[in-house]
Amino acid sequence: MPLAGRPAGAPSLLESLVPLLHAPFHPAGVAVAQIVTLPGQVAVSFVLVSVAAWRLREPAWPVAWLVGVAIELAFRHALSRPALYRHGVHLVGFDSSWPSGHALRWSLVAAAFAAAWPRLRVPLGIWLVAAVVLLELAGFHTPTDVGGGLLLAAVTAAGASELGRSGLLGRRAALRRRGALPRS
Repeated sequence: MPLAGRPAGAPSLLESLVPLLHAPFHPAGVAVAQIVTLPGQVAVSFVLVSVAAWRLREPAWPVAWLVGVAIELAFRHALSRPALYRHGVHLVGFDSSWPSGHALRWSLVAAAFAAAWPRLRVPLGIWLVAAVVLLELAGFHTPTDVGGGLLLAAVTAAGASELGRSGLLGRRAALRRRGALPRS
């Protein structure tokens, strides 16, 4: 974690909901990480996923976001890890940081936007890779935290895609019930 600043505790509920509230911007690497990973912040990611869902006319993405975040929170409260130390200081913020919510939510934003705007896939992929790398380099998460968040995001995004295709939610299901759309 070469860009990591001084150790910090877990964010408060308010800090989780308000983008960049009390966010550290020193050293410079942490400031860059704060901006690059902003789409993974709780409120920002939900709004972005909802925008993509609106564009797709598909409510499966916000549902997937809610399910993914609920699973993330359940894991964080159910699992414990050995204490991590840096320079003899217990890093309390890492005690329950698996899986990475930033990686989960950012990945869901990227997947939803890629579904809604396919031309953005390459830039979204590049930005997501940069965000994932910076989450670890800036000391926000350990590599295992990030890996867990990405794995949960892959499962959740696959579920959203399948749910969207099935038509169980939204307008497609209603149209199929009325016979206006053929069954796939």
